[in-house]
Amino acid sequence: MRGVPGGTMDELIERLVANVGVDRATAEKALGIILDFLAKEGPADKVQTLLERLPGADGVIAAARASEGGGGFFGGMGGVMGVGSRMMAAGLGMGQIQGITRETIGYAREKAGEDVVGGIVGAIPGLGQFV
Repeated sequence: MRGVPGGTMDELIERLVANVGVDRATAEKALGIILDFLAKEGPADKVQTLLERLPGADGVIAAARASEGGGGFFGGMGGVMGVGSRMMAAGLGMGQIQGITRETIGYAREKAGEDVVGGIVGAIPGLGQFV
């Protein structure tokens, strides 16, 4: 999250910029879209644990929702296709979407553990193929 030096979200955003090759604003928006998707689609208890271990996540999610006019799924589409559509609307190509998704899930595993993240990924139909 902007303005939080050394914050977990800053660390992840910098990683996305370095490893996927997107600019900081795009990385931040994509991260917000992914976390918003996990919060809406994943098991509430595991998502809550994940968000607690990612300081600043709530702010990134709120910023993504606000920039899309309230956070409804893009075009009313839900699930993995909906999040893909939201990220494409943010200007990302498929390779970048996959790179950002993999980096984000990998980082989440480092911070929250495989039990939490594996439980979220396993509970969302179609997500496993992207990570």
